[in-house]
Amino acid sequence: MKLFIKFYWLIYPILIVVFMLISDQLYKTDNFILKAGICAVLAFILSPRKKITQTQKGKIKQITWLFLKKPIVID
Repeated sequence: MKLFIKFYWLIYPILIVVFMLISDQLYKTDNFILKAGICAVLAFILSPRKKITQTQKGKIKQITWLFLKKPIVID
């Protein structure tokens, strides 16, 4: 988990590259801007989010992701 907390921001660009590679195999299009836009939107939807939540103890930073059951608390 400590590695995920340090490098969670890298998931977004990695997802863009993965979706670009997948879309390159599935759809043969020459319009790079359209392909990059679709891949960026998909990566944004599936990337982790950083939220600041107000609790009784104060503000807590959390990382939430579609594939995690519980949010990860950042110290």
